[in-house]
Amino acid sequence: MRLDKYLKVSRLIKRRTVANEACDGGRVMINGRPAKASSNVKEGDVITVSFGNREVKVEVLSVKEPVRKEETAELFKYI
Repeated sequence: MRLDKYLKVSRLIKRRTVANEACDGGRVMINGRPAKASSNVKEGDVITVSFGNREVKVEVLSVKEPVRKEETAELFKYI
């Protein structure tokens, strides 16, 4: 699954266009490397998203679609 779509589906970022802009701005990393919005996300990847002063680091547990709101907690875990 594409990185921008995963960020939206997992609800780490609310909108896909915002996720796309964050990737283009260099604020999203996969396994310690800057990632493009089109990068592929797979289970076991560590995604780091910078929100201003705060940094959110998560490990991808599952890559599935469609996802209901109740199931989003199963997609990743905070590190």
